[in-house]
Amino acid sequence: MKLFTLFLYLTLVFYGCKQGNSNGHTAKPFRDTAINPSNSFSSLFFDSAAMEQYLSSLKATDTAKNLFRNFYIQRNYEYAWFDSTGVAEQAVNFWNLQENYIAYSGDSTIFNPYIQRWADSIRANGPRVVPDSARLNIEWQLTIQFFRYADKAYAGNRKLDARSLEWFIPRKKIDYLSVLDTLVKEKGKSISSYEPVNQQYRLLRDQLMKYYGIRANGGWKTLNPSKKKYILGDSLPEIRQIKSRLFMTGDLKTQDTGIVFNKSLELGVKNFQRRYGIKEDGAIGGGTLSEMNKPIDFRIRQILVNMERMRWVPAEPAGDFILVNIPQFKLHVFEEGKPAFNMNVVVGTTQNNTVIFTGKLKYVVFSPYWNVPPSILKKEILPAMKRNPDYLEKNDMEWYGDQLRQRPGPQNPLGYIKFLFPNSYNIYLHDTPSKNLFNETKRTFSHGCIRISDARKLAKWILRDESSWTDPAIDNAMYSGKEKFVTIKKDITVFVGYFTAWVDRDGNLNFRDDIYGHDRRMAEKMFEK
Repeated sequence: MKLFTLFLYLTLVFYGCKQGNSNGHTAKPFRDTAINPSNSFSSLFFDSAAMEQYLSSLKATDTAKNLFRNFYIQRNYEYAWFDSTGVAEQAVNFWNLQENYIAYSGDSTIFNPYIQRWADSIRANGPRVVPDSARLNIEWQLTIQFFRYADKAYAGNRKLDARSLEWFIPRKKIDYLSVLDTLVKEKGKSISSYEPVNQQYRLLRDQLMKYYGIRANGGWKTLNPSKKKYILGDSLPEIRQIKSRLFMTGDLKTQDTGIVFNKSLELGVKNFQRRYGIKEDGAIGGGTLSEMNKPIDFRIRQILVNMERMRWVPAEPAGDFILVNIPQFKLHVFEEGKPAFNMNVVVGTTQNNTVIFTGKLKYVVFSPYWNVPPSILKKEILPAMKRNPDYLEKNDMEWYGDQLRQRPGPQNPLGYIKFLFPNSYNIYLHDTPSKNLFNETKRTFSHGCIRISDARKLAKWILRDESSWTDPAIDNAMYSGKEKFVTIKKDITVFVGYFTAWVDRDGNLNFRDDIYGHDRRMAEKMFEK
């Protein structure tokens, strides 16, 4: 049963003391004076019967109660947030952590006015010994508050149905008890070292704060061009505005108020184009100008949408795996969790979207047949056969029972290798004879499968630990004209994802077009009033 059922009763628990409307309230963090200055802690314990009485009074599922109960059982009913001298350090760390989350996410639904009033009192009056009755109640409420926080900050928005958003990668599972236990034990240790979120989430969070700062300072103005294209050597008043725009986002390293399109501006434009997946010609034309003119709020929402997706994926995938990022048109190979190499890919058209899912790579197929999908047979092949009776012979095709297939060879649209990770979507990775398409900036040309630019390199990497698969053996299998299946000895996870904002290895924030409209549909649900 999912953890969010725990929160069905939280309004009764937390908001019984609520006065007024907390919308828009920005709670203040504890000061360090709330921590025991001597760092000499003396443990406090409570009676298990009191906890059971407390739990019996709550309208909660057994699963929810057991989550709470198990935390204290493993602590032998020791307080987590207090000691005999007052507020413990971990309470301060947690409260500040929660306030940071509310600040960058804009999500105030977990705001707890009762505990906030208590926190304000601690801040105003300094450390004090809380009466037993109040202390125990606050102790338990802080624990439940942590579970509420963790479910939002680490698991993501439960109101978003990933499948309805065409995201078929299962959400990661979180051990909430382990995270809480680490938080209360690891005093002085950075939370980032054990937060159950992907490293990209943290990097995007830092960039989000930067963009909030840009917005607070007025953002950037829309550029109204006086010509279609700006190039090196141009001298116009609006170039000053372009330089200001690129300086805000770090593409232009030094501030420049001149009106001349100089070499440093050209380099800044190329850096901007690189981050946006635009052809790096250093000129400011239609596509580059269009991306520059997207409002700061649009970019902030794009970051938030992708942070939400990052909360769904594994914190740190282990071992070897392959990631295909559809909007980036890139395949990334990771070896023992570290980047090894990448290559360009071609993905499905906007009418034939490549599906977002995950699977286990099982087979490398050399000299593959191409089994024509029924939809292509009906829409394309059969009409072509009516127009030209010699179509099958001309295209090296044959009937195999009721299935039409194309023989291995240079005309085969799968090229000389395909990589199978069995799935219900009939999607796989494959070579292609149409190499010229990899030079295009936007590569949405396939019927849904993923064409890769260097299939031989990927096959060598997959089979690198098998001594029989030398370079000559791979070449012979590729060009033999006889289909050969090779079973991979160790499963390799393939993630086919959809990320339009991420931070690269050089620390640069990248953006890409929402080619399938997934961002737009997700934003409508995330930011609806």
